[in-house]
Amino acid sequence: MNLQRISDLPPLPQRPVDSHKGTFGKVLVIAGSAGMSGAASLSGMGALRGGAGLVFLAVPQEIQSIVAAVNPCYLTLPLHVEPSGHLTGPSAKMLLGQIDDFAAIAIGPGLGKASWVQMLIWKLYAELKQPLIIDADALNVIAASDQHLPAAAGPRLFTPHPGEFARLTGKRISEISEDRETHACEYAQQQQVVLLLKGADTVITDGSRIAVNTTGNSGMSTGGTGDVLTGLLTALCGQGMPAFAAAQLAAHLHGLAGDLAAEDLSQPALIASDLIDYLPDAWLQLQNETNI
Repeated sequence: MNLQRISDLPPLPQRPVDSHKGTFGKVLVIAGSAGMSGAASLSGMGALRGGAGLVFLAVPQEIQSIVAAVNPCYLTLPLHVEPSGHLTGPSAKMLLGQIDDFAAIAIGPGLGKASWVQMLIWKLYAELKQPLIIDADALNVIAASDQHLPAAAGPRLFTPHPGEFARLTGKRISEISEDRETHACEYAQQQQVVLLLKGADTVITDGSRIAVNTTGNSGMSTGGTGDVLTGLLTALCGQGMPAFAAAQLAAHLHGLAGDLAAEDLSQPALIASDLIDYLPDAWLQLQNETNI
């Protein structure tokens, strides 16, 4: 496989002086379920710290008040789910009627695999022209389905951890770990997606280019850190970065925030919300390095 290896980080998103909140993208994260409100909140805060101008979280109505109370800077859209697992007609109309307004959309963190989740994944995958970030339960829905992925109307970014990638490919985790780069590149090429395969030395590839992330540490091996990454990646896509570049920069910033947090807090004590607190320092360090 003839791959172009990318080592330099892409240019940072521009911040014009005469900007407003619409300049930096209106993004949506569809996330959360009963007992999983944290996944939605962490994704939303990751998107805020990623520089998005407006962040919306679409969450089941039963957890809306919990998610909304975590941070006043994102907005929440309540989704009413019927006992059958389907969205009510008004909720589906409300959500789908706004889809075209968003610069980037993410789906999956903490969602579960109910009927309404499956419906949205396949519909957005086939019809959404903007970047779609597919994470967590959205990946598991795809992996469990007998359907082939439909032709995508726009950029598609997959963010699996090794277990999710094993389910997607039907390979064993041990087999994947022997040659992460090859397996990642083959899958990205076959499915025409940008793949961000998480773990030590995160691999980012679109099947023709590859980058290996060098930031991050074992303290980030804790629940919720992937949700922060999903939000951060969504924000960068929403600011107009190309999918591969956004994935490369998101992985670097995410890992750098983890490294800075570990320096102060230790790796064992690191938790996902610490990444939110240290993303500003990661941005500052990266901005200083690029201005040298």
